[in-house]
Amino acid sequence: MDVSTFYALFAATCFTLVGLWWNVVQSHPEWLRVPALRRVVGGIYLSFLLPALMGLFAQVGGTEQPGIWRSGFIVAAVVGCASTLRLLTRERADGTGSGLRWHRIAVAVLYALVAVVGAAPEIADAVGLRPIQAEALLLILLVMLGHALVWRFMAGEGRPSEAG
Repeated sequence: MDVSTFYALFAATCFTLVGLWWNVVQSHPEWLRVPALRRVVGGIYLSFLLPALMGLFAQVGGTEQPGIWRSGFIVAAVVGCASTLRLLTRERADGTGSGLRWHRIAVAVLYALVAVVGAAPEIADAVGLRPIQAEALLLILLVMLGHALVWRFMAGEGRPSEAG
């Protein structure tokens, strides 16, 4: 599969996951009433939205104009990393989400790697990949962690008390 086809399918899949997640959230309005739960719900939303947006940037820039996808990846990764670190900080301060701490740290590290490869694409040469391929692998890992987060959240692990 060529990289352009991969990113087209990847972006469409991630946007579908965003829609599916919002259907789940819509059936649980109580999640949005509790600040700690609302933060987790928003974090899951970003787990699928940001990779979807990066997939679109990869399609627009492709290999012909790498500056487009690299810039898009860097901005989205910085937003993802900052949001994840903010969520970690808030959860630590209010004592919620401790079951998801290592998961969130892994997500922050992956976002940082996405930004680094976007800023210094020659790093991908060290593992024998083109930069856009290395980014694709990192995005796959991000979506895998997003799925794991949904599973853990839906199973009640790391979920803050819905009572308040």
